[in-house]
Amino acid sequence: MRKNEPKQFTIKRLAGLGLLAIAAFGSTFFVVKALQPRPGSPPADNPPGMIWIPGGEFAMGSEASDARGDEKPVHRVRVDGFWMDITEVTNAQFRQFVDATGYVTTAERAPDLQEIMSQLPAGTPPPSPENLVPGSLVFAPTAQPVPLDDIRQWWKWTAGANWRHPEGPESSIEDKDSYPVVQVSWDDAVAYARWAGSRLPTEAEWEFAARGGLAGKRFVWGDEAVSDVKPQANIWQGDFPYRNLATDGHERTTAVKAFPPNGYGLYDMAGNVWEWCGDWYAADAYARRAGAIIVENPQGPERSFDPRRPEMPQRIQRGGSFLCNASYCSSYRPSARMGCTPDTGMSHVGFRCVRTPSSGTTNH
Repeated sequence: MRKNEPKQFTIKRLAGLGLLAIAAFGSTFFVVKALQPRPGSPPADNPPGMIWIPGGEFAMGSEASDARGDEKPVHRVRVDGFWMDITEVTNAQFRQFVDATGYVTTAERAPDLQEIMSQLPAGTPPPSPENLVPGSLVFAPTAQPVPLDDIRQWWKWTAGANWRHPEGPESSIEDKDSYPVVQVSWDDAVAYARWAGSRLPTEAEWEFAARGGLAGKRFVWGDEAVSDVKPQANIWQGDFPYRNLATDGHERTTAVKAFPPNGYGLYDMAGNVWEWCGDWYAADAYARRAGAIIVENPQGPERSFDPRRPEMPQRIQRGGSFLCNASYCSSYRPSARMGCTPDTGMSHVGFRCVRTPSSGTTNH
């Protein structure tokens, strides 16, 4: 593998296991026309904490040099208007949900051995019994440079890690009410969204919103590279995964609204934490749309497909996180996609919700 090739990975909630897949693809720059807004006026009142996204037509995906294969080909998509959370769901908001419902997150429950083994290649040895306890995956920086082809060097299964203790049992979210909740699985995010009368965004809605009215730009703020002097998002500065210069003032997650919003008034659509979407992940989803003049309100594929991990159903994550770095993972780009199993919680994964005027709250 050449230095500085883009990487993509999928992680399964396995006791003591992190699974890696890498894809690197070259491409050329692609010029797209401006976003086309949908006609009509927004509804009169925004739900609390949400903002109206007008909907419209846009070019989904990327042909940029650092775009991966699953971001191609660029294709025209139209989405209807919707409300979206201005920020990622915070610890305070998630606590309200748990207090009201008594909900127990995936990370707070012991892993199901039968379910784990059903999603692993035949012949894979089971995890040891002492690891079949409630917990989750926590990022742990390495002490020195390491090859970037084995994520198990910096992702550690940690007993007792959950949304209340995102870095392990000794950690806490005290005084972090305004930080995004993490260590939540897709199942947890869907449960919260239904309680809140919302749903997770489709992948198309998420990308349209992230672009903030900018057409064909590499980042949510435009084409300018990430600045170390005045960072535009909470990402990794330095040498991943062992030296974080934290020139943006944050080694890990930060409170929502710590960086400027995009053109629609949405915060953290790049960096901070990955965000769950409603769709199944399919590596060939865009290829299947090739040739269509325009795709209306795509809901994603009917089932997951990843030739690298065919036994693992995966849901979409978008937006990148505080761990993203140009030399390893430039996934703070609005077109970047990642698949992850729906029972996986991690210390850099959260979510936000959407509503539509005629919507249900369904995520399939």
